[in-house]
Amino acid sequence: MSQPYIPTPRTRLIREADRGVYDRETAYRILDEGFLCHVGFVADGQPFVIPTSYGRKDDSLYIHGSAASRMLRHMRDGLPVCVTVTLLEGLVLARSIFNHSMNYRSVVVLGKAMLVEDPEEKLEALRLLAEHIIPGRWADARQPNERELKATSVLRLPIEEFSAKVRQGPPIDDEEDYSFPTWAGVVPLEMKAGAPVDDPRLLPGQTAPEYARNYSRSAESG
Repeated sequence: MSQPYIPTPRTRLIREADRGVYDRETAYRILDEGFLCHVGFVADGQPFVIPTSYGRKDDSLYIHGSAASRMLRHMRDGLPVCVTVTLLEGLVLARSIFNHSMNYRSVVVLGKAMLVEDPEEKLEALRLLAEHIIPGRWADARQPNERELKATSVLRLPIEEFSAKVRQGPPIDDEEDYSFPTWAGVVPLEMKAGAPVDDPRLLPGQTAPEYARNYSRSAESG
């Protein structure tokens, strides 16, 4: 994870270059904490950005969806894609409207996503996706049947060309604005899980498992 990485001209940050981070450890921590990515691609001259879930194993991202979806149909032959993941952590309120910002961590991965053809790798990728979202659930749920597997496609995207971007800390105002009489600071944001809600058709005696009762979205818990 700590292996060195040299950004490409496409992934090296130009604007706010000081926020750029190019080590795999940082990028993978962000990927492992998030669970929703946006996949950008061009189909028939039209750009599309599709939100979907994902999972990571080593230096590969796995993305899944309906075999009939536009994204999966166009990406199966190695169509160039851009995958982004963003964790929003705070609203940064400066004295100047121009200097308002947000605290966040994000990753951009560029590459070609290829269709996973091997049945064992496909099933393992689906397990990774499920466990990435909520660890422990795969073993408790019914496994995919042949019909479901046929209707689902899985894509593998090598994490070879990527960059992370991080903004943390208080507002940064122009020096002359520090005397402006208004509040400035950060409004922290976090995603918290509530108490599990039972399905109305839950079988008698079934209770929410520990991983649902104490669900947390953090790199340490994931």
